Amino acid sequence: MDQNYNKLNYLKLLSRNFPNAATASTEIINLEAILNLPKGTEHFLADLHGEYEAFQHVLRNASGTIKRKVKEIFNETLSNREQKEICTLIYYPGKKLHLVKSEYTDPSVLEDWYFITINRLVKVCRSVSSKYTRSKVHKALPADFSYIIQELLHENSNDLNKQAYVDVIVRTIISTKQADDFIVATCNLIQQLTIDMLHILGDVFDRGPFPHKIMDILCNYHNFDIQWGNHDILWMGAAAGNDCCIANVVRGQLRYGNQSVLEDGYGINMLPLATFALDVYGDDECVPFMPKVDTSSEAKRRANLLIAKMHKAISIIQFKLEAATIMRRKEFDMESRLLLDKIDFEKNVIKIDGVDYKLTDSNFPTVDPANPYQLTEDEQIVVDKLHKSFKGSEKLKKHMKCLFANGCVYAVANGNLLYHASMPLNADGTLKDINIQGELYHGKALLKKVGALIRSAYFGDADPEVYNFALDYIWYLWCGKDSPVFDKDKMATFERYFIEDKCTHKEIKGHYYTLRDKPEICDMILDEFGIEGNFRHIINGHVPVLTIEGENPVKAGGKLMVIDGGFSKAYQPKTGIAGYTLVYHSRGFQLVQHEPFTSITKAVEEGQDIKSTVEMVEMANHRMMVKDTDKGAELQAQINDLKELLLAYRNGDIKERDWHPITNKM
Repeated sequence: MDQNYNKLNYLKLLSRNFPNAATASTEIINLEAILNLPKGTEHFLADLHGEYEAFQHVLRNASGTIKRKVKEIFNETLSNREQKEICTLIYYPGKKLHLVKSEYTDPSVLEDWYFITINRLVKVCRSVSSKYTRSKVHKALPADFSYIIQELLHENSNDLNKQAYVDVIVRTIISTKQADDFIVATCNLIQQLTIDMLHILGDVFDRGPFPHKIMDILCNYHNFDIQWGNHDILWMGAAAGNDCCIANVVRGQLRYGNQSVLEDGYGINMLPLATFALDVYGDDECVPFMPKVDTSSEAKRRANLLIAKMHKAISIIQFKLEAATIMRRKEFDMESRLLLDKIDFEKNVIKIDGVDYKLTDSNFPTVDPANPYQLTEDEQIVVDKLHKSFKGSEKLKKHMKCLFANGCVYAVANGNLLYHASMPLNADGTLKDINIQGELYHGKALLKKVGALIRSAYFGDADPEVYNFALDYIWYLWCGKDSPVFDKDKMATFERYFIEDKCTHKEIKGHYYTLRDKPEICDMILDEFGIEGNFRHIINGHVPVLTIEGENPVKAGGKLMVIDGGFSKAYQPKTGIAGYTLVYHSRGFQLVQHEPFTSITKAVEEGQDIKSTVEMVEMANHRMMVKDTDKGAELQAQINDLKELLLAYRNGDIKERDWHPITNKM
């Protein structure tokens, strides 16, 4: 009785949008039609690490999809050079137009180029929009040219009755001096329609020079989600005000010579740290702390020496800040990372696990052997000023809001389980129980708990105890052994800086990384998340795939795909390539392997595209339609509800009302 009553109330609410049988029937027809369109194309990218130019080019060329589409359309009529020109225009319309106008100085020649080019772009746009409803395309259209583009997309210029009509539209666009704006709008529309959904599997930040520019793209992107990686969570912790995270963020930027990310990208004031570093480490060459950048000129060497001093200063501050958290949070079980008190300053050695290791650097002017983890007064001033600067950065707040609005630790999308790094496992392959505040979590529950704690750390919590723990735990996620976005026994930062013996640098990965190649392990994890079907996958990033050594990114008999192929230039010598894009379209999965990107200038002036190799990973046994996707399941549920509403109208349970389509009022 209650169930029927609740259902009837729901249908009455639904009737507000569909007040009679005619409107309900029309919506059912519309939704049924959408279910039988091909599924939209999804692109998966991981570990972008600040490589803005390569990332935005991959978006602009849709990982080679636009180039292949142009070839399909024009291969019989245009040369390779002409096809390349169209592609370059679609990728960089503003820059390419500037180049074209400098070349075609004769107005009549330029007008002819406009006329031919607009018609070609319309053909490409018509092709990439063919799998979408008119309504969806309409929503994507730029407001200024919405009507014109719709007319051109839906009129066939091969029809003699329409050819003159289409020609007049194009000629008028040119004569009214709107050609440039129209071309830019059409090219941007082609880019948008080619990628229906973008999945970022973590690590936008660190290593590369422009993570803030990548975030600017994502915050304005039409449809994306992100599964937070350890580097993203580190920045989220810094934005939340965790001083350990702040120190790690600053250290990471200095290590790669990217202090401009902090200063220019986010308005972080680095002057207090620079002043402090010069005062304390003025005579120190700070060799282990030299940034991983060009030092070919004397001017660059001097600039890098200042960065090295700042790098060392923040590193020592970081070790002290982390020690306070480790000693406060015994449950983190990280006492082995307390190393400053293990230094014998007279012998210049450090004792780790009973072994004395010689230090490569013996200058610790701010470390008091009697109280090694105590910040000096000047160090505390630096920490306080950095804290205030991070908390006050409006640009950082905007980007964090975007990360929270569009992401979490994991996602399930169309039979695919997406997470950045790992699923903590025991040696026998079972899901590992992780103790968080006295309760055990594993698998899906663990990732949900981690996501909730990250949000509590940033947004606050009504319970101060929960908030304080969450704020500490967000740092633990960066480097703790049971963190699902890290999953190593330690982060050997101190050892890499101060100990030459590389046996101390080794970071032992969790059992997931040795067991993930087994199909039964992947099946167990997929079962844990309730993902069913014969074509289900785990998609990860985090650990670079050593393609140069023959490692295959497709593992566990196709159930697992690891798509960190080295977008970060720092990893490209190890991977041998410059990243992967996993493309999931209506025919199946394609893995696109990218060569290094040269530059935007060469892409525009010389038509140099990223060289990409496409490998078919998995072919679907039938062309996938919208009805085969998560969205299709939502639409089918809506259809079922509308059919029940129709029945309620016919049975007289709900009265129909008139609907005026012009005023949208009853």
